[in-house]
Amino acid sequence: MAAAESIALELGGVRFITLAPVTERAGLHRTGVRRYYASKEELLLELAERGWRQWRDAVKDELGDRKGLGPREVATVMAETISSLPVFCDLLTHVTLSLEGDVAMERARRYKTNSFAAHDEIVNALDHASSMTLEQISALMAAVLAFAASFWQVSHPTPNLAALYEQVPRWGHVALDFAPRLRSLLEATAVGLVETMTE
Repeated sequence: MAAAESIALELGGVRFITLAPVTERAGLHRTGVRRYYASKEELLLELAERGWRQWRDAVKDELGDRKGLGPREVATVMAETISSLPVFCDLLTHVTLSLEGDVAMERARRYKTNSFAAHDEIVNALDHASSMTLEQISALMAAVLAFAASFWQVSHPTPNLAALYEQVPRWGHVALDFAPRLRSLLEATAVGLVETMTE
């Protein structure tokens, strides 16, 4: 997992990961990784599952024993903790597009079970620490995942796109500044949810 994550960070995304360099960096024989993962997709899905656990732990650590957080504060906690996990943000898109569908059903079931458990722990922790309702937090959680997945891809263009944006700067506006934009839109979303969703 550590080898795969470091390669993704170095190369600019999980799309560039292949099993051979991961195996080499982990100090295994080229066929050794097959003892643990049947495919690259299984490896990346495991990395995404690990990301869910890391995000859950980051949210709980950030919340501590805080109480009565308002919608802006909840949004800030969610934005800052997920932004601290760049490979997880990157994987959110790939999980939905391909990874879950390219592994055996039992492996997909395990991912769903564990990711939903982490999701629910995050929602419950925020529910206990904030003035928002469980329904509002669940809706904000959906927005976090959608924004993070989309914005991460846009704000980390491939080398070809980055070169294109240098040639035509007005197209480069789509290369968003990930963390500040995510936080700003999540704050607005959280405030809007509190105003529009009443018990």
